[in-house]
Amino acid sequence: MVEFTDTSTGSRMAQRVAYLGRRAGHLLAVLLLLSVGTFLMLELLPGNLTDSLLGDNARPQDIALLEAQLGLDKPLPQRFGAWVWNAVQGDLGRSPLSGEAVTEAIAHRLPVSVQLMLFAQILALAMALPLGIWAGYREGGLVDRLVSSASFGVLAVPHFVLGLLLILVLAIWLRWFPATGYVPFSDNPFESIRSMTLPSLTLALVEAPVYLRLLRSDLATTLREEFVTVARAKGLPDWQILLRHALRPSMFSLITVMGINIGHLIGGAVIIETVFALPGVGRLLIEAITRRDYLTLQGVVLFIGTTFVVVNLMVDALYSVLDPRLSARHG
Repeated sequence: MVEFTDTSTGSRMAQRVAYLGRRAGHLLAVLLLLSVGTFLMLELLPGNLTDSLLGDNARPQDIALLEAQLGLDKPLPQRFGAWVWNAVQGDLGRSPLSGEAVTEAIAHRLPVSVQLMLFAQILALAMALPLGIWAGYREGGLVDRLVSSASFGVLAVPHFVLGLLLILVLAIWLRWFPATGYVPFSDNPFESIRSMTLPSLTLALVEAPVYLRLLRSDLATTLREEFVTVARAKGLPDWQILLRHALRPSMFSLITVMGINIGHLIGGAVIIETVFALPGVGRLLIEAITRRDYLTLQGVVLFIGTTFVVVNLMVDALYSVLDPRLSARHG
């Protein structure tokens, strides 16, 4: 008896693994370039760490002693190699100003930034999905025109202006939410959500129009496809055509941009965490700049860049699952 073995599943899996392997290799190269750029950028800045610690009137022997203690007297390639090797092991150095390990400083502030970006994405999707689906379904209708105009208007407003407007209206006039401050979720979940609502809403209002426009455009295109016409000819209800047949192939661009927008959210979080006095990674970055804490600044920039690269790799993995043709085209 002859047995027939279906090798299509194994072939698709091999193509997917090979595709993700190549993407991971590219992203590792990006990380290497990022680490080099970060290290050299701070090395080329005017002034140095000894100026921050000892002041402008320090004696040459004191400067030489401190440079020897911090390893600044070693050649640049040797210092860079030591920094990268330690960073790979999770050691980003210790701030000479505060005495705190950079890794610990980031770990203490990371939950705040993660909560902010998670809430912002949830709010952005909560606004974008229903409006984008409706606008795409009723392309050219009144809702589509209103939503498109409002989206362009919101995109023209900077993060900090939106934040200040929300503070003015929702915190000062209506007194619905606190203007600044942060309450840990573990201490009081309800107050934590209240304290994060305004900053999360500020970021969401910037991201939602992008998601909405993408979903609306892709969904309107998908609804003109032949398989949708066949589904309608079979008498399927509109909600089933939208949710079961048209929505999934219209989500690819949205998912991709969500991953890319992690970098945009991180950049916006730096501003928003400062405006709303949130003790997150973005505010740590600002504090490191103002105090000229170069070691902390190096560590935070490398961490943010690594996060962006890893998230994009995860998006690539999800995208290859949703659309197996992607890995096949690059196989």
